[in-house]
Amino acid sequence: MLAYVRFERGALAGLDALRRTGARIVDVSRRHQTITVASRPATLRSVAAVPGVAGVTEALAPVTAATCPSGDVVSEGVTQLHAGDSEGEARAAFGVDGSGIDVGILSDSFDQATQAANGGALATTAPDDVDSADLPGTGNLCEHTAPVTVLDSDNSGGGPSLDEGRAMAQIVHDVAPGSSLAFASAFNGETSFANNIRDLATAGSEVIVDDVFYLGEPFFQDGPIAVAVNEVVAGGVAYFSAAGNDNLIDVEGHEIASWEAPAFRDAGNCPQEVRLFPGAKGTDCMDFHPGSPVDRTFGVKVPAGTLLSVDLQWAEPWLGVGTDLDTFLLDDSGELIAISTEDNPGISQKPVEILQWENESSSSQTAQIVINRYAGSAPRLKLALLGNGAGVTATEYPRSTGEDVVGPTVFGHSGSASAITVGAVRFNDSSKPEGYSSRGPVRHEFGPVDGVKAADPLPAAEIISKPDLVATDCGLTTFFAFFSSLPQAGWRFCGTSAAAPHAAGVAALMLEEEPAATPGAVRTALQAGAVPVGEVGEYGPCAVGAGLIDAPTAIEALLVPPPFVPPACEPPAAEGSVEEAQAAGEWGAETPPAPPSVGGPATPQPPPVVAPGDEEAPRTFILRRPSKVVRTAGRAARVAFRFGSNEPDVSFVCRIDAGFLRVCDERLIRRLRVGRHVISVRAIDPAGNIDRTPAAYRFRVKRVG
Repeated sequence: MLAYVRFERGALAGLDALRRTGARIVDVSRRHQTITVASRPATLRSVAAVPGVAGVTEALAPVTAATCPSGDVVSEGVTQLHAGDSEGEARAAFGVDGSGIDVGILSDSFDQATQAANGGALATTAPDDVDSADLPGTGNLCEHTAPVTVLDSDNSGGGPSLDEGRAMAQIVHDVAPGSSLAFASAFNGETSFANNIRDLATAGSEVIVDDVFYLGEPFFQDGPIAVAVNEVVAGGVAYFSAAGNDNLIDVEGHEIASWEAPAFRDAGNCPQEVRLFPGAKGTDCMDFHPGSPVDRTFGVKVPAGTLLSVDLQWAEPWLGVGTDLDTFLLDDSGELIAISTEDNPGISQKPVEILQWENESSSSQTAQIVINRYAGSAPRLKLALLGNGAGVTATEYPRSTGEDVVGPTVFGHSGSASAITVGAVRFNDSSKPEGYSSRGPVRHEFGPVDGVKAADPLPAAEIISKPDLVATDCGLTTFFAFFSSLPQAGWRFCGTSAAAPHAAGVAALMLEEEPAATPGAVRTALQAGAVPVGEVGEYGPCAVGAGLIDAPTAIEALLVPPPFVPPACEPPAAEGSVEEAQAAGEWGAETPPAPPSVGGPATPQPPPVVAPGDEEAPRTFILRRPSKVVRTAGRAARVAFRFGSNEPDVSFVCRIDAGFLRVCDERLIRRLRVGRHVISVRAIDPAGNIDRTPAAYRFRVKRVG
């Protein structure tokens, strides 16, 4: 508790004695000879006994009209979406605050993050947020005393706990302070995520919102998470999902974050480094150019210090995969720098390859993606450059040409027809969507993943219009995710992760006003009541859906549905002919240096040297490794490994922690952060045989001192 300790004189001289009682000094007033302390009630007698103390009185809690109904820190989205208590806004106009409506939240964690200082502000904990009325709970001064129900707080599979779920809860509470809140983690794998969706619905959530996706979620069908979304929506839950932050815009204004071809086009040959790679099929690589000449590489420019994430998927159903595609990454001189070679038909039974590479240099680098067909047919395929709006500044093919489609990145459960998918508009600029807000549409070719049998193909490809709407991002929170001094000092939460809970809060207001409304009616009313973003027609439905949510108009549309047909997002149309694209030069003024045999007719090359008749996989050994506990005085430690095999002339591929498979040398040196780590390595012999049982080593980096 806070207490005022009053002295007749000499207050400063009593500071040390007060500290010795266990009291924490909060404020010192020389003018009033009064020291404000934070102290447990049991120690106040000791405080009063300090020499010179004339009196000790409790500091009563302040009363401020600004705190209620939703706390000291309120997102500007409440105003932007017209959801608040001012004249004409939803809560004032309809007398609603979300009371009686349960909202479920899925994200990383709720109250597991540690406090951290930034810009003079101190990050809060969940109890702090309750004390300031920024979250409901026991002690909330605005009488929202039902605590957040945490169904599953485990974050064992998701890396550091940032409490993004708590930030989302603050946003819902800002918009609909009367609603009850529940949280469950989405960071423990796809099946756990799906089960927690169901658990929230079973626990009574009428609105559910998430901001998590997995890179392996399918592009061309609903996966396990989307199936759970479909189930709870069919049961009456309005489900909101962040659209994603994966759009990329190059300097010419092209949206370049994905590239999709109607079928695998065989170039007849592969770049030299791929042909020589053990296990690759050197005569069967993708031709990225829809016309001529043949182009066996897809160039991308990766800024200094950023991570390139390539998510390649093709149109085969989970558990029915017969095609094996592999992804290779070459540098601008044609040297191999990263690979992804999952056994898709044999082990994963998922049509997905995910490759990651970090540009650790101090300048932008050109990298070249190669797709090798190891086995199978020639299905439709799509690669997405997923990096939270970063990772790539230019691509060799920045616009749709012929039947090739460039741009859309909404996928996974965010692309489910049942979900209400939410893009982002900045809190202080309703004239345009955020550049990183993912664009649609979504293309499905198979039924949903359900059980252990492959889904049947759909009678015709389904084009799903996404996103559905846009809402506010970069509003204020008490602690998340970065501190900014402009335009108002405070912690700001950006991305579609912040937009989705704003939309969910508005849905809670709508359902209080009309509890019998179905999820479909909620979606339609939100869309019918949305306002255009920018000039009419400036941003189409692939970027903003029906527009920016307007809470009072959405409630009106729910009560009296107007005639309304939602706008449809269609795949981007080809921009000119293939010949025009060739003449313009898709790579602009700079063509990425091509490795041998790229860009022209196939040149006969000697085959890689293969040990005749060798069908036995090599064994892999870790010859040098750090101790089980590596101690460091800093935040990271340098560790060194050396690998070996029972066969000569092998190459190695490595995986660190939950990262992706990468080419590595027999000597590997890395700096790893404090925490637990595991490294696994496999040898590949010249015949292409790979050790199916990796050598693995687990250890811990511990901070001391």
